[in-house]
Amino acid sequence: MADKEGVGVERLVEVAQRAADAAGEVLRKYFRQRVEIIDKEDQSPVTIADREAEEAMVSVILKSFPSHAVFGEENGWRCVEKSADYVWVLDPIDGTKSFITGKPLFGTLISLLYKGKPVIGIIDQPILRERWVGVDGMKTTLNGQEISVRPCNVLAQAYLYEKLKDAFIRVRDKPYDFLSLVPVIEGAGGSITDWKGNKLHWPVSAESRPESFNVVASGDARVHKQALDALQWH
Repeated sequence: MADKEGVGVERLVEVAQRAADAAGEVLRKYFRQRVEIIDKEDQSPVTIADREAEEAMVSVILKSFPSHAVFGEENGWRCVEKSADYVWVLDPIDGTKSFITGKPLFGTLISLLYKGKPVIGIIDQPILRERWVGVDGMKTTLNGQEISVRPCNVLAQAYLYEKLKDAFIRVRDKPYDFLSLVPVIEGAGGSITDWKGNKLHWPVSAESRPESFNVVASGDARVHKQALDALQWH
């Protein structure tokens, strides 16, 4: 995997890590401080921390790869060309309500797509300093150490929506909510698809708007199949 300037995966991952570092610096500055809260059109909250963290990531990425496109949850598209094979999808704070209330239960999500396919994903918790990095075809790492999912062969035994998830089911997620999870989960041996079992991708251009996806993820292939079977009524 290399971009059209011939930049390899190591350089792409390095820039993704620096983008996460830049966002983390901003978020640590504002964490547990009084910040203005604004309600977006969908009534979800946003703060100056969200916007500054996103801009910090965009700056790192476009200085390194000016031909790439960037889509951020807060500020939308940033790109020179109308179409690009490489698209970065950013969510500076996934869990803004937790950030606002001073709970370290949020994360920065960074995904790099190549022709719509998620090939790099980062989940960063800047307060606890935990960082998951997933790269297509490679093992997922947590703070540099390889990790893997645990076996769980029955859906009824899976922990849903706990900190350590065996499975989760999400309705109408936006691309910035889940694309970073794809390389992370798959690189740890898990599965993540739409409710029909299709691989998740987002074929985008500068005119694209974030569509909604129904997403299911599991740490065990057997649980994933059971979850998909249970969802087929939809």
